[in-house]
Amino acid sequence: MDNRLIALDNIQKIFYTDEVETHALNKITLNIDKGEYVSISGPSGCGKSTLLSLIGLLDTSSDGLYRLAGHDVTGISKKERARIRNKEIGFIFQSFNLISDLSVAENVDLPLTYRNDLSKSQREQMVKDALEKVGMGHRENHFPSQLSGGQQQRVAIARAIAGNPSVILADEPTGNLDSKNAEAVMDLLDDLHAEGATICMVTHDPRSAERADRNIDILDGQIVSDHVVVNELKNKSVDKQTAA
Repeated sequence: MDNRLIALDNIQKIFYTDEVETHALNKITLNIDKGEYVSISGPSGCGKSTLLSLIGLLDTSSDGLYRLAGHDVTGISKKERARIRNKEIGFIFQSFNLISDLSVAENVDLPLTYRNDLSKSQREQMVKDALEKVGMGHRENHFPSQLSGGQQQRVAIARAIAGNPSVILADEPTGNLDSKNAEAVMDLLDDLHAEGATICMVTHDPRSAERADRNIDILDGQIVSDHVVVNELKNKSVDKQTAA
């Protein structure tokens, strides 16, 4: 049985500006299985955020093949990308990206409003469940400006998980938080992973990267290292490599 959720084969991304070609990603081949917790690290400008955007169907590759949950999503239309993204992918951003004039509950509900397969009562229950899971149920009627940074990120995580996505993509999820709130957010991601969530996280923080089961390092648009984290608490072995 094929357990691969994300399968990238020879992915390239080239940006063209003023007749200059910038190769952001160069022949990336990467598989992520269901239930994995993967961190992606590398210096600024190495291509890690571009890779996350491609995985999240926010952008398209210049070449190569991308299969998500067994389906080829390489050349699909913008409309179809949006539909799949909304149902299958949950996003957590460094800047939270909450809408200031919407309440906590309305922010979490917003992505669900674009799904025709859900009734209003189903959405309301999903929002409630997601907020309870991140410990923010008591703040559902508050607005982002009334919350701390750590609380705003918890709401953002609730928004990401409310629709039961196949994968959670986190782009520097602790980048705007102090150490205490960062630790709390990473604890929450650990809990979600323990419950079976597939998580792919871009981070520059080695402490956050160590929370993952698997670390991928990128340099100049290429994967230069891919290994399982040695973590006694998770009882992992070392030297797992990406399947070709």
